[in-house]
Amino acid sequence: MTARERSPDHREDPLRYRLALRLGPVHARQRLGLEDAAEARLFDPDRHRFHLENLLNAPGLIRACLRLAGLYRRAQANSRRLATVHHRFIVPTLPAAFEGFRLLHLTDLHVDMDEANLQAVIDTIAPLEYDLCVLTGDYRQKTFGPVDDAIAGMARLREAIRGDAFAVLGNHDSVRMLPPLEDLGYRLLMNEMVPLVRSGHHLYLAGVDDAHYYRAHNLQRAGDDIPEGATSILLSHTPEIWREAAHAGFDLYLCGHTHGGQLCLPGGIPITLDADCPRRLGRGYWQANGMQGYTSPGAGTSVLNVRLNCPPEVTVHTLTRGPD
Repeated sequence: MTARERSPDHREDPLRYRLALRLGPVHARQRLGLEDAAEARLFDPDRHRFHLENLLNAPGLIRACLRLAGLYRRAQANSRRLATVHHRFIVPTLPAAFEGFRLLHLTDLHVDMDEANLQAVIDTIAPLEYDLCVLTGDYRQKTFGPVDDAIAGMARLREAIRGDAFAVLGNHDSVRMLPPLEDLGYRLLMNEMVPLVRSGHHLYLAGVDDAHYYRAHNLQRAGDDIPEGATSILLSHTPEIWREAAHAGFDLYLCGHTHGGQLCLPGGIPITLDADCPRRLGRGYWQANGMQGYTSPGAGTSVLNVRLNCPPEVTVHTLTRGPD
């Protein structure tokens, strides 16, 4: 039986039919089933992790605490004051044709959260020079409910992004967003890989489905067709699969999810990262088992549009073969 024969009848459910053709029927059923089971829950299916963003009164509680401390207006202004961070990855195996290749890295945009923040992102990236844009998930404000406002925000952002844009989904994103995002011109990497080609040289870009909440990632599918010894980049929403990715042989790992803590103590010390990983992987550049990674604190905010001691960020990564 073929995948088309196993997929739903397009006359009965066009979305499920399209997802089955795009992802394969098993992945489509898995992701949709997990979403249906998890919507509006306060805990992960394993009941081990609590998700603050699912509490309907969480924004009010945080806002009240910040107001009592006299920090609310400052924290809200901080959330709309984006930093542009330029970072260099030194990759000795980088093909010569990709020397100086620049990746614009956007993550945790939550575009339907705050209009002023979305406009700040668009204004910030407008003058930047880059060869490719990569996005590492969390485009929607909530983890459940409608996706239309998020898609509208992503449409505005796509008009501001020059050239190709490759993306993965995060734990706030529904797989129902995949078809409209791809219709807008984003290319989603759902446990998939694409070779980037320059002057006959190849750089391999892979991406996995959400590994934090839905645990729908599959590194084997994403990386099996990458030639041994080739230079590769993995996009993941979260840093939590860093150990698996390093042993799988990826050279670079780009992610977000943590927001860098979003509300941090002085010195940028996060109160919480909501991620099952060492704290040193929670923000910025890191290395693990021969793999280099970067966890962006993200350009948007979650739960409430506030930040303290942790500015929002868009990142331009420049790839080079050496320090000169």
